[in-house]
Amino acid sequence: MDKELVRPFIDNALKEDVGDGDHTSLATIPVGTIGKAKLLVKDPGIIAGVELAKYIFHCVDEDLKLNVFITDGTEVKPKDIVFEVEGSAISILTAERLVLNCMQRMSGIATATDHIVDLLKGTNTQVLDTRKTTPGMRYLEKWAVRIGGGTNHRFGLYDMMLIKDNHVDYSGGIARAIENAHQYINVHNKKLIIEIEVRNLEELEEVLRTGGVDRILLDNFNYSDLKQAVNIIEGRYITEASGGINIDNVREFANCGVDYVSVGAITHSVTCMDLSLKAIK
Repeated sequence: MDKELVRPFIDNALKEDVGDGDHTSLATIPVGTIGKAKLLVKDPGIIAGVELAKYIFHCVDEDLKLNVFITDGTEVKPKDIVFEVEGSAISILTAERLVLNCMQRMSGIATATDHIVDLLKGTNTQVLDTRKTTPGMRYLEKWAVRIGGGTNHRFGLYDMMLIKDNHVDYSGGIARAIENAHQYINVHNKKLIIEIEVRNLEELEEVLRTGGVDRILLDNFNYSDLKQAVNIIEGRYITEASGGINIDNVREFANCGVDYVSVGAITHSVTCMDLSLKAIK
């Protein structure tokens, strides 16, 4: 966990939720009351965010103590207890909603990713995430993808070059876009992987003639053209398929022989896992 990234997220989220005080808890619970609560699972899936929850509780009150029974990446079922937390009852309730919001979403992403990883067993294809994430939560959501067994694509616009159709169109064509990319890298002394998106076999042939890339993204190809594209590339470049890939067709895309399939739905269209934090009397 990168605390330099996570801590500002926690601070901002608590500021948004708590404001000038959790007045309900402050009004109803005597100061100094010690409580205990358990995180209860209500849906089956892959749990994610336990390590984050520990850090959130610590940020709220470093005297809160957690007893963890189930760790990140573990398959869970309804009625499982992931952990118990003990300490100031007011502190527990201050952290409650942030912990649940993060863990529910992360567990939903991990569960969806795990399902696709399972569908890909027996192939040489890995599932990639995308930048289709919740603003401010990208680090957590991509962390959840890894917990679910997936692979992270670039984190943002700064750590890899992905020349997409708009870049190609604005720069004046594939060859010009690749040339401009290398010129930029040389001028700014950057070490960046270059991936380029192609929309059809003609564009693929142009990329192969031009060279100068590390990966080729085959976007919205049908199965027949995708198989042909992989055969044409012959392992000279890492290949990625994208566009309309879901749980119903991901195996067919993988069977075309690509190295990666990117699935935006594992971060932008997941169902959160139902979890609750219940007081232990």
